[in-house]
Parts: sequence; C-alpha cells; structure tokens
Amino acid sequence: MKGLPMSDTVTRLAATRAAIARAARDFEREADSVALIAVSKTMPAEAILPALEAGQRIFGENYVQEAKAKWPELKQRFPDAQLHMIGPLQSNKAREAVELFDAIHSLDRESLAKELAREIGRIGKAPILFVQVNTGDEPQKGGVSPAGIDAFLENCREHHGLVITGLMCIPPADEPPSPHFALLAKIAVRHGLRELSMGMSADYQAAIQMGATYVRVGSAIFGARV
Repeated sequence: MKGLPMSDTVTRLAATRAAIARAARDFEREADSVALIAVSKTMPAEAILPALEAGQRIFGENYVQEAKAKWPELKQRFPDAQLHMIGPLQSNKAREAVELFDAIHSLDRESLAKELAREIGRIGKAPILFVQVNTGDEPQKGGVSPAGIDAFLENCREHHGLVITGLMCIPPADEPPSPHFALLAKIAVRHGLRELSMGMSADYQAAIQMGATYVRVGSAIFGARV
C-alpha cells in the first residue's frame, strides 16, 4: 500500500497541525487562521482513512479521474469532508470538477473560466474559486502572469460572473519562496481577496508568515509517493 502505516500517518498529521498552529502564533496570528489541506493525490482510499478518522477534513487532489475513483465513497462515510482541486484542470473536465470538488485552486485561463461559469450555472453548485498566479512567470507552469492578473480577475468577475475567493501560487523551486508569497498577498489585498493558498511541505512556515490561509501538505503527512 502506498503511504505510511496508519499510526505513522496519524502521528505525522498531528505533528503537522501542531507546527502550523505554532507558526501562526509565532507570527502573531490566530492558530485557526490557517487551514491544512492534506494532499492525498496518488494515495489510495485506505491510506487516507486514518487521516479522516483522526479528524482531518480538507484534502487536496490533482486529477479529476483519480478523485472520482475514491472520494465519492469516502464522502459517504465522512460527509463533512471537503475536497479541493489543487492540480491543473482541463477545461473539458470542468463539469466533473464542479460536481465533485468543494474548491478549485487552479483557475488560470479564459477557456476554463468560461466552462466553470457554464457548469456552475447548469449544476447550481459553486465551488470556492482560487485563481492560480504564476508568480515566477515560469513557462512550464500554469497560472496567470502577475502582469495579467488584474485584467483576468476583472474578466472572471464582470464577464463570467464568477465569485473569486482567493489566489494560489507555487513558487519556483530554485528561488526563495517568501518574495513570491509576498507578491501573492499584495495582489490579494489589491483585489479584496481574503484567501491565500500557498505553502507546501517544505515552505509552509514562510507562507504562514506572509499570510497564507490554506497550506497544502502531502508528503509530511502521508510519506513519500511511489
């Protein structure tokens, strides 16, 4: 089975929660102002169950088809669990994503905004929406360029009628993350957005310092992925 033994998962989950709360307090924030997204991508349902049974309720997945294969049954057992789409989302998967996910963190282009608006209107269910910002302007990575984010947010709101709640970023792997987190926070303030999805296993403490409200942690909880 992929992931850690049940007892290890629960222990590491508790340690991660404690570290997040400690970092929040260190930066003079309330401990509950930062929500943990336990990144369960590639993990089978049986590897996720210990975290659910230990009280973790927010989980992140990267692929629609993988999430469809395991989460409907898990949500039947834990109906208050929240599922967040944190990976790239193809426009042709918008319908399934709106049906399955409680939040989508990777809105980053016009075609996807159009399809999400269509499916939200059709289904009558609106996931929490984050716009992904490519803070490093990396050509291989998804996300809206900082130079284009103002126009993109306005288009999402005014043209497509989407309610944007926050921003998400993944800093370049070879650069210090804090300037990228600071840039995302600055953009959020400019647009009155209250949620910041930033920070992963290696850098979530820096993200908390810069105002993260959601941090995405996987390997520190579930172990190495195979």
